[in-house]
Amino acid sequence: MQNAKDTFYTALRDRLATLNPARTIVVRGVTRPGVLVEENELVSGVAPADIFCLRWTGLKVDTQNPLPLATLTCEIRYATAGNAESGGMDRGRLLAAMDAELSSALTAAPQSVAKMSYTSTAAPAALATNIFWGDPTFGPAIITGERVERAATVDVFCYQEAGER
Repeated sequence: MQNAKDTFYTALRDRLATLNPARTIVVRGVTRPGVLVEENELVSGVAPADIFCLRWTGLKVDTQNPLPLATLTCEIRYATAGNAESGGMDRGRLLAAMDAELSSALTAAPQSVAKMSYTSTAAPAALATNIFWGDPTFGPAIITGERVERAATVDVFCYQEAGER
């Protein structure tokens, strides 16, 4: 399943970076697109704002086929406190812009990519199958202090190839 998770993250990161190259984050001194995978980062007591944070929350495997079909649920959380210049009064508009970016990235055709293995320090290696995903489901906007936040979920599907764990 790790190959599918890594592949989905990379595809989503690249699509979001194309839609809004200005949405970035500095992680350990490196500026990169504004997408994080929670399980791959150091624990922090503060949830970053104005970026997308991926969390894998569910897994089902259908073993009735020659290749088991895995369904992974990805929760994508994001929040904004608005711009300082406007006193945060634009936070609803900024959340709507993030909604639009995420929706565009996840619903643009094709909703699939070749599954890759990123385990080598060399270039990623293409595997024999693809990953594919459905349309996102957006949860309600929640106001927490000065921030407005939302979580969206998307199901990611992949066939478990021989030798994969």
